Amino acid sequence: MPTASRFGKTWVGSRNILICTTSSKAPGNGIKPIPTVTRPDLKIAINAWFYNQINTGSGQYLRYLVHALADLTPELEIVLVAPEFTLTDEGVGWPESVKIYSAPIKKPGNLAKVRFEQGYFPVIAQQLEADVAHVPYFGSPLSNRIPTVVTVHDLIPLVLPEYRGGPLVRLYTSLVGAAAANADLVLADSEASRQDILTHLKLSPDKVRAVYLAPAPHFKPAKTWDQIEYVTKKYNLPEVFALYMGGFDARKNLKALLHAWTFVAGGLGNEVKLVLAGNLPKTDSAFFPDPLKMAKELGIAEHIVTPGWIDEEDKPALYSAARLFVYPSRYEGFGLPTLEAMACGAPVVTTNAASLPELVGSAAFQVDPDDTKGLAAPIISLTIQENTHNEMANKGYQQAMQFTWQKTAAQTLQAYNAQTLQAYKDILGMVQNRLEAT
Repeated sequence: MPTASRFGKTWVGSRNILICTTSSKAPGNGIKPIPTVTRPDLKIAINAWFYNQINTGSGQYLRYLVHALADLTPELEIVLVAPEFTLTDEGVGWPESVKIYSAPIKKPGNLAKVRFEQGYFPVIAQQLEADVAHVPYFGSPLSNRIPTVVTVHDLIPLVLPEYRGGPLVRLYTSLVGAAAANADLVLADSEASRQDILTHLKLSPDKVRAVYLAPAPHFKPAKTWDQIEYVTKKYNLPEVFALYMGGFDARKNLKALLHAWTFVAGGLGNEVKLVLAGNLPKTDSAFFPDPLKMAKELGIAEHIVTPGWIDEEDKPALYSAARLFVYPSRYEGFGLPTLEAMACGAPVVTTNAASLPELVGSAAFQVDPDDTKGLAAPIISLTIQENTHNEMANKGYQQAMQFTWQKTAAQTLQAYNAQTLQAYKDILGMVQNRLEAT
């Protein structure tokens, strides 16, 4: 990265980046405001710790939200506050109107992340004179210097005891939980997540809003057979297959899916295979059970295909190539893969757990996560019944079209405006109280 004078401007590719070159010994020490710029109606400082992590859920949320906000309201001033070590990748791509502010965190790590969240970001957001600070993941500051909005995608460590981790993980969860309680507004990805937040963080209902996410714009049905043929050859996939794509931790409930597949295999034989896409666990454990080991024990190993990691650009065509998509998860803050599959024309089988019913409605088959026979039945039906397959594919596509990043951005912008208005009301209230006291 080019060198820069203190709070001067430098260029990385075509991006105008404001560089903070102060000492990183103590957040806030020596930090001075950047040069004054003309302020639009609203300035938002966004925590961009996941600036270049475009393959993570938090990174994708940051990316698509910022693009949608910039498209929706060009006059909105968005400043991404990112740690310096993330700014080496020029391939991320942000709207030209978005400013990037670099905080002097030179290496990743748990301690660096806490320093950035609790020190640099809130200080810089204040000194940027932002109207609202937005933390787009479960990591807001304990001390809010300006109105602060935090997006909590899920509460897995609090809802599921087996995910609470060791002492340091629990300490961090307690820290960010307390910080979220101090935020001015919390955004949840679904009503189910909102209820979890109200229950576990003990927040007032008017302090938590549900704002749905959406599939990324590139998730759409394959336009040509060549696209489908390309991905099936690239990943060595069978002609007819049911697709699972996601993680392999215990809550994803692959155990139930594999048990269900014993009924599918018994009824259909080799007519349809099960494709488990994603990085398989390196070792078998209770937390990350090995699906191949389970399949072998159940006698269905020959029915399972494991193509490994799927490149992001190949996912839409993979969904389109699948006869159906199955997502047997026990807990999801949002469950985005179900909508991605629907947007690409794949009928969906999922569970009635957590947020999933909110997303899929009547446009997908919903079953109890422990009902393995119930899970097998719609898989068989969608495989052999063309009318059912086409009906559910069409209903699913229409359902997915109800979720857009434009809607997400509009509702998020409403949240920003509400917090700005509340801040002004608070200031006016204090002034009024002082006047009445004199």
